[in-house]
This record gives sequence, C-alpha cells and structure tokens, in this order.
Amino acid sequence: MQNMKHITVLKNEAIKYLNINPNGIYVDGTLGGAGHSSEIIKRLNEGHLYAFDQDQFAIDFAKERLGTSKSYTLIKNNFMYMKEELAKREIYKIDGLLLDLGLSSFQIDDIERGFTYLKDTDLDMRMNQQQTLTAKEIVNTYEKEKLAHIFFVYGEEKNSFKIVDEIIKNRPLETTMDLVKITDKINYRDKGHSAKRVFQALRIAVNKELDVLEKVLKDAVDMLNPDGRLVVITFHSLEDRIVKHFFKQESTQQIPKGLPVMVKDTSKLEVLTRKPIYPSQTELMENSRSKCAKLRVARRRDI
Repeated sequence: MQNMKHITVLKNEAIKYLNINPNGIYVDGTLGGAGHSSEIIKRLNEGHLYAFDQDQFAIDFAKERLGTSKSYTLIKNNFMYMKEELAKREIYKIDGLLLDLGLSSFQIDDIERGFTYLKDTDLDMRMNQQQTLTAKEIVNTYEKEKLAHIFFVYGEEKNSFKIVDEIIKNRPLETTMDLVKITDKINYRDKGHSAKRVFQALRIAVNKELDVLEKVLKDAVDMLNPDGRLVVITFHSLEDRIVKHFFKQESTQQIPKGLPVMVKDTSKLEVLTRKPIYPSQTELMENSRSKCAKLRVARRRDI
C-alpha cells in the first residue's frame, strides 16, 4: 500500500486559503490519499480534523499515512452525511471544510474499479463498493431517454442519443471495452478519447455526485463559524458551475424593491476568489491530472 502513487492537487493553495486556526475544527470531505489531511494535521495544536471517505481503501491508506496522531478522526461515509456524522460526535460548528472533488488517483489506477476507459474491466464505477448501483446496471437497464439525458447533462455528450441507440442494440454490455467500442464508432472524429464524456457521465450518475455536492455546500454554510473557510477543488465544468453559482447566491444581498439602500448586508458568504485558482506551471508539469483543477474559496461572514 505504501507504494501507491498519489499526488495531491493544489495542496499549497488549498492549505493557504483554509487559513488554519491551530485550535480549530476542520473537515476534509474527500480524504483520498490524505495529502490535504496530512498538511492540515501538521498545523493543529488543540484543534481536530474529521476526514471523510466512503472508500475503504482510502481509509486504510490514511491510517497508515497519518499515523497515531490524536488530532484526527476518520469517518467512512460519503461527505453528504457530514452534518449527521459530526452531530453524532457532538460537533455542530467547524472552522473550515475542504472538498477535493472527483476521483482519487487510487480509484483511477485500480483497474478493477472500472473508472478507466483505457483498460478492459468490469463496468463498475462505484466509489462506495457497498452500494448496489453500478455503471453496468445503468447502461443495461435504463430506458433510452433517461440514459441519453445522463450522457448529455452529466457528460455534455453531443452524440448522446446515437450512443444510446448503439448501447441498446448491443445489450448486455459487460465491460468497459464493450462501451468504448460503441463510443469509438460514434465519436471517431473526436480529438480526445471517444469515451471520456460518457465515462464521466456514468461516474457522476452512479455516485450521485452533483446532488451530494449541492447538499454539502448548504450544510457547510450552516456549520461554518464566522471567518470559517469553504475551499472547493473541482475538475469539470458541471461541478465548478454548481460551486460558482452557490457562492454567488450566498454572497449576494437580496434587497427587496422599494427599500432604502442602507440595509444591513445579511449575505452569509464572502467570496475570496473572484476568479478560480489554477495549478501552477510547475504543478502541471509534475502532475498532468491537475490540468482541469480549479479552486474556489468563500469565507463565512459574521452577520
């Protein structure tokens, strides 16, 4: 397990914007390879980190990497349940939440998980291997309109209906390459890989990623202490759009028409990154998987 390779994306920038209070309470909602978590723990004295992951491999890896420090607690669950899990531990307010969305390097590199379109393996794509819904079930059982909607909305796949027609003709599909053969046939003119958008869409659908993101953002605003930070790293436009819209919504004062301009600002967030933070050229050279990453940060206002 120690030889597994994981390079933490935007590590320095994320830690800087968390603005860690050594005695504060922090949450890493996406433990993964524990890169961000290890940096947070280094900066804590009396403070504590609660780190979430629904993947047992990530939990086991983090136990090994983070060692015997008393400054952290690992929670095996989707960060969607952050509020509920912390309440069980009598934690109702936090000083910062970090979300590094998308897949960990472990999940991509573990061929058997079915996240990659470069190897022939089972159509799985579950981040939580205890759940029952898989990519195979979706491609083989969903009706035409529902499946095309997933590809078009979650993958922004322009040929969604053509791909679905071929899927239906060739059911049942068993492996990743069964699906890649279909996308190769339809998207043969694409510059990138023909299956990239379809695999992204299936992964999001299997793991309900966008619904989960919307819930945790709302919960975070309720839980953050004044000056608490919400730091989010996204890897595709759908996630980034949700974060950007949410930050704008929660940082904008809603003034009813006809009221005087001198009204107390009751917006909950202050956006600290008017434009997203991107990886440096050095990071891009060292880690090609960081090329799509964007970091956005907001601060909880004291109202």
